[in-house]
Amino acid sequence: MHALVCADAQESGRDIGVPRIPLQRRCTSLDGLSMAAAENASRSRKTEQSRMRSHGAFQYLESCDLECCEQEVTMSDVRRTLHSDELAYLSAQELAARIRRRELSPVEVIDDFIRRIEVRNPSLNALVYLDFDGARARAKEAESALCAGEPMVPLHGIPSALKDLFDFKPGWPASLGGIRALKHHVVNGYCAFCERMEQRGGVVFLGKTNSSLMGFRGTCDNYLFGPTRNPFNLSKNAGGSSGGSAAAVADGLLPIAEGTDAGGSIRIPSAWCGVYGYKASFGRVPFLVRPNAFGAADSPFLFEGPITRTVEDAAVALNVLAGHDRRDPFSLTGPAVDFTAATRRSIRGLRIAYSPNLDVFPVDGKVAETVGRALMAFEEAGAHVQEVKLGISRSQRELSDVWSRLYMLLNLQAIENIKRDGIDLFGQHRADFPPEYLDWVDKTNRMSGLDFFRDQAVRSEVYDAFQRVLQEFDLLVTPTLACPPVDNSSDGNTTGPTSINGVDIDPLIGWCLTYFVNFTGHPAASIPAGLSEGLPVGMQIIGRRNADSDVLAASAAFERLRPWQDNYRICRERPLHDRQVLVSGGDFSER
Repeated sequence: MHALVCADAQESGRDIGVPRIPLQRRCTSLDGLSMAAAENASRSRKTEQSRMRSHGAFQYLESCDLECCEQEVTMSDVRRTLHSDELAYLSAQELAARIRRRELSPVEVIDDFIRRIEVRNPSLNALVYLDFDGARARAKEAESALCAGEPMVPLHGIPSALKDLFDFKPGWPASLGGIRALKHHVVNGYCAFCERMEQRGGVVFLGKTNSSLMGFRGTCDNYLFGPTRNPFNLSKNAGGSSGGSAAAVADGLLPIAEGTDAGGSIRIPSAWCGVYGYKASFGRVPFLVRPNAFGAADSPFLFEGPITRTVEDAAVALNVLAGHDRRDPFSLTGPAVDFTAATRRSIRGLRIAYSPNLDVFPVDGKVAETVGRALMAFEEAGAHVQEVKLGISRSQRELSDVWSRLYMLLNLQAIENIKRDGIDLFGQHRADFPPEYLDWVDKTNRMSGLDFFRDQAVRSEVYDAFQRVLQEFDLLVTPTLACPPVDNSSDGNTTGPTSINGVDIDPLIGWCLTYFVNFTGHPAASIPAGLSEGLPVGMQIIGRRNADSDVLAASAAFERLRPWQDNYRICRERPLHDRQVLVSGGDFSER
C-alpha cells in the first residue's frame, strides 16, 4: 500500500530543486529589524487597520510601542496582539507578508490556529487527524529560518491541512476517506501536494481533513468519522469529497487546504461552503500514482489543488505546485509561470460562453437565478457573454454512469493493492462500505476491456463538445452544482438528491456539473456566486486546455466586482455547541 498512489518515498523530495528549511535554534531577538523597518511596519499596519476597519471585517488591538524595537525583544513583543478570531480570516498572502515583515511569528500563528481548531472543529468535523506537536516543531523551524535571514518561500509558516484520501505524509494515517479498517493505516510517502507545499511553499500542515469514502460521491460523509457540517448551516453537508478542507477554510480554521478532484471534489465543496476551489489543467500540477503511473488518465483525470478564500491565494499555491516532475508521465514541461500576474489582468474583450445546464442537467431554480445574476459581473468588467449549447446528446444519467464506472476502476486497483498488503477490504471488512459503493463495485467487476474503451469513447464526445465551444470562446461558465446543500444523514451515508425539478438523477454525482471537466482535463474553478436563502451557490469557470491564467484572471475580476468576504460573518457567528446537530451527526469513530 506504500506505493498505492504516491511515488516511492525514497524518491520523495528529489528533483524538486528547492531548499529545505533547516532546523535551527529558535531565535529570541530581531537583530535585523531596524528602526526604519519598524517605522515601515508601523505605517503598513496603520494602513491595513484603516482598510479593514472600513470594511468592518476585523477589530485590531494596538501593537507594541515603537521604542520596543530599540531593544532585544521577542517576536511576540514586536507584532500586534491579535486573537485567533482576528487572524482567522486573513488571507494566506496577508499572513505570509506579516511573517516576512516580522510582525507575526510562525509559532504564534500556528498556536493561534490550533486554539481556533480546538474550539470550533468539534462542532464542524472538518479535521479528522491532528498533529499539533509536529506542526509546532515545524513552526519553530520556520521561525529560526526567519531569524537567520534565510530567503523566504511564498507561504512561509502558513497553516494548512491535507485531505484524508489519496494524500500522504510520512507517519500520518491514511484511512482513504474513512474506511474503518484503515483507521490506523500509514503510508510512508508523500503526495505531490504535501511535498511541494512543504518544501517549495513552506506551509505547516496541522492535520488531515475529512473526505467521503474513496472519494466516490459528491458529499462528505463516511462510517468512520461521520459528516462534515457546513459552516453556513450545521444541519447541511459541506459537499465532497474534499468537504473537510472547504469547511475548514470557510470557518477560518485554515487559510488554505488541499483538495483532490476526480469528478469535482475541489469544486463541489467549494461551491457549498462559499470558498474558491481551483483545479488546474491536467498535467499542470503533478499527480503521483503507483504502481500504475498512468492511472491519473485512465480514469477521469485526477488532480490535486488548493481551496482558499481568495483567488490570489490560489494563484500563489499554483505557483508553488506547478512544474514538471519526472515521476508523472503527464507532467507538463516549459518555463515557470507567475500565475499571480493573471489576477491583476483585465478581462475586457474576453468571450465567455454561458451554459446554464451543460445541455443535460436539471438545475434548481434558486441556483440558476443566483448564477444568472452573477454573470453580469463579467459584462461589467468588459467581457462579452453569450449563452450556448454544447451539443451533448447523451443523457445526464448515462454520462454519470460512465464516470462511476471509470472512477471505480481506479478504486478497484487501489483495493487490490491494499489486499496485497494483507487487508482484504471486500472480505471481512465489506461492511465498511456503503451499499451504493458496493453496487458499483459489482457493476464494474462485470465490465470487459471493450466496455472500458466504449466508455472512453463517450468521454471523448464530451471532450469534443468542450473543444468546439472553446475554439470560439475563451471561457465557459456554468453553475458548479445543480442544487443547494443537502441535509446531513445520521448514519454516515449522506448522499445528494435523487431528483431535481422532477428529473431522476444519480444521488452520488448526477447533480454535479463538474465531472465533465474531469473527462476533458480543462482548467476550472468554482467561485462564490452569491447566497440563496443564506447558503452559498458556486459558479464554475472553465478555460481552454493549459489556459489557467484566463480562469484566474476571470475569477479575480469577478472577485473585485462581487467580493464575498462579508459572507463569512455567517460562519463566524455560527453556534459552536448545537447538541441537536451533534447528536444527528453521530460519533462514528468506534463503529
